[in-house]
Amino acid sequence: MTTLPDLALPDNPRLVANITHFARALRKAGLPIGPGRVLTAIEAVEAAGFTRKADFYWVLHACFVNRPEERQVFHQVFRLFWRDPRYLEHMMALMLPAIRGTQEEQAAAAAAKRAAEALLDGAGGPEQKQDAAQEGETEIEIDATQTASSEERLRTLDFEQMSTDEAAAARRMLARLSLPVQPVPTRRLTPSNLGNRPDWRRTMRLAVRQGGEISAIARRRPATRWPALVVLCDISGSMSQYSRMVLHFIHAVANRQGQGWARVHAFTFGTRLTNITRHLRQRDVDTALNAAGSQAQDWQGGTRIGACLHAFNRDWSRRVLGQGAVVLLITDGLDRDDPALLARAMERLQLSARRVVWVNPLLRWDGFAPRAQGIRAILPHVDTLRAGHSVASLAALAGAISDPQDRGEKARLMAMMGQG
Repeated sequence: MTTLPDLALPDNPRLVANITHFARALRKAGLPIGPGRVLTAIEAVEAAGFTRKADFYWVLHACFVNRPEERQVFHQVFRLFWRDPRYLEHMMALMLPAIRGTQEEQAAAAAAKRAAEALLDGAGGPEQKQDAAQEGETEIEIDATQTASSEERLRTLDFEQMSTDEAAAARRMLARLSLPVQPVPTRRLTPSNLGNRPDWRRTMRLAVRQGGEISAIARRRPATRWPALVVLCDISGSMSQYSRMVLHFIHAVANRQGQGWARVHAFTFGTRLTNITRHLRQRDVDTALNAAGSQAQDWQGGTRIGACLHAFNRDWSRRVLGQGAVVLLITDGLDRDDPALLARAMERLQLSARRVVWVNPLLRWDGFAPRAQGIRAILPHVDTLRAGHSVASLAALAGAISDPQDRGEKARLMAMMGQG
């Protein structure tokens, strides 16, 4: 059971207003809370009383939390809103990463930064807002006429050039993106009245039921199935900022229904290969990426693309690349390994997958050329090459995956290499 400090009650708690504002903070942090649940929480607190903080915590928990992944968000927002000084100072440090104190830095718990953003964006509770109004502070009204143009600018802005607020807004945009895919035809046949192939066995079975008379010829067509998506994401030092954004995008793809993917497998690599598939299945993105980061110990380290792809081909390719999987390779191609090893690993990967899509953030530069040995080793063994430095570039991946004729920048770079 969660241990909580004693609750210090003000002389005039204004409990209903504070519970309402607390619900608004939870909703801003991602919990689906409406007016009905707020009224239920107020009635529940009135019935249970307001004497012990632990009781108050679990009463609100019962009213506002429906899923396991919502517990961390609720816990962090509760600790901040109901004034735990240690957590409030820690969250302020999270919101202002450029300011460093003399205290020992602590790692943020899952959902902690999202809770801080929900509470510190504009504000304290109703009491603070009323006090500010009484002190005659100027209220700033926001002009939203440029919202559309600002969002369009954010779509094309490089991830590495974003501020903290812009990166948070970009992550919200990535969470709304989808990556649809077309079904893959198979050699198996399925009954269909519109099929172009006769099904003689089914025709004879139907004839037996009608006394041996054939009234119609049954038909069939090739069956289809949904492919799997396999993501190989570089988390080395040069790719750190981009890989964080890409993993937010992949988490949204893995948890969105109706996109067609049979399964989504995710691996990170820097100096070693790490399978983070099970972490991305968690519904809460902060919890999922926090667990993935804890397992991947080589984050922001060196780069050994060839060795990591060789390990993937040896240990995982037969398990996850069967039945026409699509591979999404996210890396800048700057490798320290032997280029011959990298070329062999990429050749094996392309032969095992239905399609290999290379996402390279270095394509953001207009004068990009395949000069690095790692890039020259990878390029011949991918089906298409796309940029991956902005929200718009990741949104364009749907076309690259669905169109088998799409080559992206591969043809131009292969011509520069003299292998067009």
